[in-house]
Amino acid sequence: MKLEVLATNAAPAAIGPYSQAVKCGNMLFCSGQIPLDPATGEMVTGDITRQTERVMSNIAAVLSAAGIGFDDVIKTTIYLVDMADFAAVNQIYGNCFQNHKPARSTVAVKSLPRDALLEIEVLANV
Repeated sequence: MKLEVLATNAAPAAIGPYSQAVKCGNMLFCSGQIPLDPATGEMVTGDITRQTERVMSNIAAVLSAAGIGFDDVIKTTIYLVDMADFAAVNQIYGNCFQNHKPARSTVAVKSLPRDALLEIEVLANV
């Protein structure tokens, strides 16, 4: 199958040797999003709520670039530096998935790039 790299200026540019998303057949593999402001490339300051809102906005932008939305997401993985943040993240995350609940894993990690508090990656149907 042919691979198609997708990118949008509405989400942060990749900060390493990877793509924002890669389409393969009818699947979209989205790289993890951390709370970077796409306009500045800088981390969003503030608590887990502000960071989660930015991450979900970044994911929405990447999905939109592929012509899809949250209802097309099949699986997500959430990486959290502090599992005590789970409830706050879950509240914002759940607001994005009101009509459809994708499969999900949540993993506690020691640290994330740029000292982000969370990172979320998604796999979607195109």
